[in-house]
Amino acid sequence: MPTVMRIGPYRFFFYAGDRDEPIHIHIERDMALAKFWLAPVRLQHSVGFSRAELVKVESLVVEYCEAIVEAWNDYFAN
Repeated sequence: MPTVMRIGPYRFFFYAGDRDEPIHIHIERDMALAKFWLAPVRLQHSVGFSRAELVKVESLVVEYCEAIVEAWNDYFAN
């Protein structure tokens, strides 16, 4: 599970087996988990995040989308 970045309490990561899915990112905090598609940015699913916190997390995904896409492409380049 490559960690792309950590921002505050959030860990942004993807799974090594995610190669065959559209580009996306998983975000976790404690026991909460969300998955966002990146092209375009939209929530795929979440568990444990409040609606207000999902808005905050989505804004982070949008802000760092370019870095996330670069990390995805670097990891899955092979």
